[in-house]
Amino acid sequence: MEPEGSKEAAKQPAEVESGDPVDPRDLVSSDDEIDYSVEPEFYDPDIDDVDERWVHRQRKGRTSDAVLSCPACFTTLCLDSQRHEKYVNQYRAMFVRNCKIRTDQILREGKGKWKNHKVRAVNSSSTPEAENKGAVYHPVCCEICSTEVGVSDEDEVYHFFNVIPSNS
Repeated sequence: MEPEGSKEAAKQPAEVESGDPVDPRDLVSSDDEIDYSVEPEFYDPDIDDVDERWVHRQRKGRTSDAVLSCPACFTTLCLDSQRHEKYVNQYRAMFVRNCKIRTDQILREGKGKWKNHKVRAVNSSSTPEAENKGAVYHPVCCEICSTEVGVSDEDEVYHFFNVIPSNS
């Protein structure tokens, strides 16, 4: 059984902040305020062609295997990449955007070949002879959300392994 006060409250019209009573049936939906006979300002049927020309200008005639995006925030990281011959989910690139190199961390290749992206962190206070063994890498993160997306080597080549590739 409902209390009598709730029945009376349901019959009462809602009050606006100014204190005036408003009947909920008088409220207008935002859909009723939209004029669908006019083409929206934010629609551009030619935007895909404009974007494609912009990408071609950015690549300067180079071809790409994929456009790479951050897996967390979907920010574009690279327009010009080359797919790894053996590991199909890895890419390398020289020209990137929205990436930051973490120079405060040094990564080294494991004992064997670089397998399954396993690199071990080396303490920056280690001995000089330990630093001369193997290739040196720095982690690469998305500039927007700081997700680690790959590594950068001594030749400033980026190796991406945590990205979302899309057709270019």
